Amino acid sequence: MKQRLAGAALITLLAVFCLPAAFAQATGSVKGVCKDMDGKPIAGASVEWTNTDNGRKYDLKTNKNGEYFSLGISPGKYNVRLVQNNNELFHINGVAVGIEEITQDIDLKKEMSSGAPGVSAEQAKQQVEQREKALKENAVIKTLNEKLAAAKTAADAGDFDTASKTMAEATQADPNRDLLWAKLGDYTVSAANKQSDPAAKTKEYEDAIADYQKAVDLKQKNLDTDPKAKTPDATKALASYYNNLGKAQASSGKTEDAVKSYNQAAQMDPANAGMYYFNLGGTLTNANTKNDPEMRKAAVDAFDKAIAADPNKADAYYWKGTNMIGAATLQGDKMVAPPGTAEAFQKYLELAPTGPHAEEAKAMLQGLGSTIETSYGTKKKPAKK
Repeated sequence: MKQRLAGAALITLLAVFCLPAAFAQATGSVKGVCKDMDGKPIAGASVEWTNTDNGRKYDLKTNKNGEYFSLGISPGKYNVRLVQNNNELFHINGVAVGIEEITQDIDLKKEMSSGAPGVSAEQAKQQVEQREKALKENAVIKTLNEKLAAAKTAADAGDFDTASKTMAEATQADPNRDLLWAKLGDYTVSAANKQSDPAAKTKEYEDAIADYQKAVDLKQKNLDTDPKAKTPDATKALASYYNNLGKAQASSGKTEDAVKSYNQAAQMDPANAGMYYFNLGGTLTNANTKNDPEMRKAAVDAFDKAIAADPNKADAYYWKGTNMIGAATLQGDKMVAPPGTAEAFQKYLELAPTGPHAEEAKAMLQGLGSTIETSYGTKKKPAKK
């Protein structure tokens, strides 16, 4: 009985070891070296092998020498792509993989000169150049994003000198991006605001004006030359550049230039015109140190436009009234201001009864002999039944 069992076991083992070779999974291997247009190794790239029959993908990384290698590749036809930083540098279709080792080198310079099947040498050259351009562009964008982040970190810490220096480096790396110049202007203005030396302050405001003007020119050129770029967001961005340019010009004493910039911003971005006209009115108010009637009227007009765009902007009413009271006259011992002056202060108190200018508004009304409304900001008691 034992002999029969042993014999049966032996037969079973023989059956296992004699399985047909067809049940074994045969695989191949692939390798290669990737080089760029200058013949240098392409490190850190991906060589994607995609099976055209079942869609299975093998993602192989190149080492510092541009080499890649993999075992266990299933036989079949493959499409091969060389990809770096999400950009395709080259591809070739229909590469056959068997059980033997396949060498598939990718030399961009050779591919450019020889041309792929169905592609002329000139077309191949253009394709490679476009891919390399995209690759370089991504590298530049990465560097610029790092600069933007570093500048913001410095600015958040109150170090505007470092922030502006970092953004100046970014504009040197790529002088054709409006956002970089606008950010440089922002940080330069902030640095100027903290500057104690008058000459240095003036110089930094002048630098900021040049930065914002560069941002305006680049953005406007982009909108003029590329119809697709003319989106509402792009137009709004340009308006914000004009607004910031106006602020820098006003800080530098260039009032007429600031007026033009604010008006341009309001025309380009009507949705935010209230803010731009308010800034215009504030600039004219601050610049009118001699109580010039024309400048005072221009300031009132600007605040009226700000109110028309945003009827709930309390400060616009206060500063409108402040400019109007500059035209007040004395009749005996009574101060008489232009019509609408008291109403402007009353409206401010209605909208901001405890605002930063509430006491000044009340004093102005008292000086004009007007009744001061005291119910603003208080809840009315319910009527007794």
